[in-house]
This record gives sequence, C-alpha cells and structure tokens, in this order.
Amino acid sequence: MAWNDGGGGPQGPWGTGSVPPQPPDIDKIIELLREKLGGKMSGGRFWPFFGGVVLVLWMATGIYLVAPDEKGIVVRFGRYVETTDSGPHFHLPYPIEAAYTPKVTQVQRVEIGYRTRGRTSVAVAEESLMLTGDENIIDINMSVQYRIEENGAANYLFNIRNPSSDPHMLVRNAAEASIRQVIGRNSIDTALTTGKEKIQADTKQTMQAILDNYRSGLRIVAVQLQQVAPPEEVVHAFKDVASAREDRERAINEAEGYANDILPKAKGEAAKQVQEAEAYKTARVTRAEGEVHRFLSLLAEYNKAKEVTRTRLYLETMEKILPDINKLVVQPGGSQGVLPYLPLNGKTLPAAEPAPKGATP
Repeated sequence: MAWNDGGGGPQGPWGTGSVPPQPPDIDKIIELLREKLGGKMSGGRFWPFFGGVVLVLWMATGIYLVAPDEKGIVVRFGRYVETTDSGPHFHLPYPIEAAYTPKVTQVQRVEIGYRTRGRTSVAVAEESLMLTGDENIIDINMSVQYRIEENGAANYLFNIRNPSSDPHMLVRNAAEASIRQVIGRNSIDTALTTGKEKIQADTKQTMQAILDNYRSGLRIVAVQLQQVAPPEEVVHAFKDVASAREDRERAINEAEGYANDILPKAKGEAAKQVQEAEAYKTARVTRAEGEVHRFLSLLAEYNKAKEVTRTRLYLETMEKILPDINKLVVQPGGSQGVLPYLPLNGKTLPAAEPAPKGATP
C-alpha cells in the first residue's frame, strides 16, 4: 500500500497529522551544544557525549500515548506488529517502527443523494435517483453512520487505499450499491409508505456484508432514510394518486364501520329468533309429552273402570264447554217429577221446581 502517493513528504494512512516522528536535526544539535559548552570539552570527550545525547533523544521519539478513544497500531518497516490499548507505550524509534492511533469510538457520517452545506443541503441527483422493483423512479436521500471497530483498526489502515484522502469513499460506494439493490427488490408504494424500516434494515445488513467482505474494519452504526419521494417532475401526479388512495381508504373505513354497526344487530336478532324457536320447540315437546302421559294415565284408569272414567270425562268436557253456567247433574232415572228448563237469556240455571200432580214428565 502506497502511503506517499501525494508526493509532498512522508504521509501515513491518516494524513500528515499522524506522520511518525522524524530524526533530530544533527547539525542544529551540534551547533547548539558547541555554543552551550563553549569549548570546555576537548574533542575526545565531546563526541561520545554528543553521541549519548543523540541516542537518548532518538530513543525518546519512540514514546507515544494512546487516548481512551483510540487504538495504537505499531508497524515495523511498514509491516503490522501489534495493537495497543490506551495509555503510554514505547516502540523502536523511527525509521525502525512507527505507531498510528486511529479513533475507534468516533462515529462518522456519510450522506447519499445530498450534501450538507452549513444549514442547507444540495441535491446530488446521480446518487439519489434509482429504479424500484416495479420499474418506477424514486428519489431517496440517506445518511449512514459508521465507526472503526475496536478490533478492526489494523484492517482499516492496511486494507483501505488512501483512507486519509477520502475516508467516506468506501462507505459511500457500499451504501449507494446497497440501497440500489434493496430498492430494486421493492415496489414504489412499499418504499413510499410502510416499507421504510425494512428497507433501512436490509440496506444496513447488505452494507455490512460488503464491508466485511473487504475486511475494512468498519462497523455500520445506523442507516436513516432522510427523504423518500417521487421525482420532482411527477410529484403532482403522485399527489393525485395519494389523494385517490386516501379516498379509497376512507370509503373502505366507512363501509367497515357500517358493517360493524349492522352485523352485530343482525346477529343479535338472529340469535333472539333462534332462542325463541328453541323455547317454542321445548314448550311444544314438553306439552306433547305431558298430553301423552296424561292420556296414558287416563287409559290406565279407563281400563280399570270404564263407566266411571267415561262419566268423569263427559262431565269435565261439559265443564269446559259451559264454563259460565250453573249446571245441575241429574242421574238417570232421577228426572221424574222435575221440569226441565233451559234459560236462554240468562247465564244461571234456576233450581228445578217440582211438576204438578198428574202432569206428564
């Protein structure tokens, strides 16, 4: 991996701000020491002292500090050696070893379909316009949040080309490819209405698979659809369609409300009629069973005493036929000397008077 593609001096994967320490300027150190010592040391003693000072200063350049939100990546002659945690550490001085300290907890943000400029945003049509599964064009703005994995800092430094020049390039390309793939599997109605959360989840999953395949050392934190809308040229037609869809939903809701009001009443009336029919059936069956039981009882009594039973039935029948008339029962042969009288205009039957002597009964 070339870290000096820019040609402007030594440069690491994180730009000029993370360039490893440079060796001290020997000429300036010699001149400074000569001025300070002022010739007090002879030539035989000066150079060993000078060499010791230079060695100490050179070794001091190997001390580096890793902040709590960073990971230390140590390389030896450009080859990865180890990863260190937060705190002070030491590596062999430059140019033998060098240390880089990328921030692994810092969440970065990349924008797809637009770019934020202060308080305003600028549309990027070549990123935002894409084709849906039902061959419609849709305009989508999306933001992606990501960070470097704690165990993936070395992969980020060594598997991504020139991350300092455009750290968002890989994530932006993966995000655009993923959202286009997911939108291509969904209809425009799904993308505009109920499918946004699923689209976000599928896009995040697809992006992470791409970054893991590249061994980028990056972790997607969140994917957020900022705007999902039809293209500006046809937005009015889509509004008309949306209005018609709302009218349809309102009509459906009204019909369902009417059905919910009528059906319970109809079901209640049907249940009432069924219960009344069941009650009528039960009453008729019970009455019929009672009549049968009564008839069988009468039959048993009739077989025991036919004449008495026949007379009793006759009298009970006459009682039912003439309920409001006083009745006088005369036994057979007992009507002699009694004048039969039928009160046609009255409801009561007066007592019978004895017939005059010599009258024919």
